[in-house]
Amino acid sequence: MIIAPQWIGDAVMTEPLLRRLHARGERLTVGALPWVAPVYRAMPQVAEVIEFPFAHGGLQFKARRSLARQIEGRFDTAYVLPNSLKSALLPFLASIPKRVGYLGEARLGLLTHRLKNPPKTKRPPMVAFYSALSGDTDVAADRPQLVVDETQVSATLAQLGLLRGGYHVFVPGAEYGPAKRWPVGHFVELAQRLTLPVVLLGSGKEAELCETIAAQAHAQTHVEQSAIRSQSLAGRTSLMEAFAIIAGAKNMVSNDTGLMHVAAALGVPQVAIFGSSSPLHTPPLSDAAQVLWLKNDPSYQPPLDCAPCFERECPLGHMRCLKDVSAARVLQVL
Repeated sequence: MIIAPQWIGDAVMTEPLLRRLHARGERLTVGALPWVAPVYRAMPQVAEVIEFPFAHGGLQFKARRSLARQIEGRFDTAYVLPNSLKSALLPFLASIPKRVGYLGEARLGLLTHRLKNPPKTKRPPMVAFYSALSGDTDVAADRPQLVVDETQVSATLAQLGLLRGGYHVFVPGAEYGPAKRWPVGHFVELAQRLTLPVVLLGSGKEAELCETIAAQAHAQTHVEQSAIRSQSLAGRTSLMEAFAIIAGAKNMVSNDTGLMHVAAALGVPQVAIFGSSSPLHTPPLSDAAQVLWLKNDPSYQPPLDCAPCFERECPLGHMRCLKDVSAARVLQVL
């Protein structure tokens, strides 16, 4: 049994671990929260996905104990991917004999096989961090891979009136906070410069952001280009439909967010814009991905000594790391 992380991007980055476990003959059942579960349905090596009836926050001990009774005796090994105490509770309560995970948050007695948790300043890229739970040492070259059924891609595009390769995808949101979001005006300018329609994706929380970009891009587009319309589908698709839309796109532009990793795992050409976070830690692992990060651009002056700060909001208030990535530069790379 695999206890999955709670974020889409993290879930994508666990795929190489699952591929390794499957290759050595382990039958994999993934336990995941409902909004992450679809990621694992795009991994052919996963035999079963159990959607956890848990919510954010709190141990929810009764719910975990109830589920533990239902699965007791089914599994011989559990891989606990998150570092939290509550994530290790279910395998312990279900009496799964071998429980593998990193040390963290007072769960020493809940795990039988414990890896040292490296300090945040020395933590390897997340794919290698997860893959190391397999016990293998040659994990540095692992790259996530997802598979979306071609029939589903065709059906989703037909329903939305989209042509394969005939549109761009923008993902302008970032759940973590504003310090990871490329400015709205930059997305608008880029949409105006493109010659194909733009589809904006995101969660329901990001619907207003996406609709603003779509409306402004259309309002400021030249009359002769009026057929080129941006449309927001934020909050109006399932996660699997979003996967299908990304799979059928010409390319994608995004911040450092979960769907960035989805595009990389699907092999879709993309430009990923990093600001407060670091592509050294969570890069899009694909030959079709291009990363823009002013921190490692020697021509950018003055240097960004403040990056990466990993803050939700810019502590200095200037947001240079994102504002100074121009739409023209993204278009050039795209």
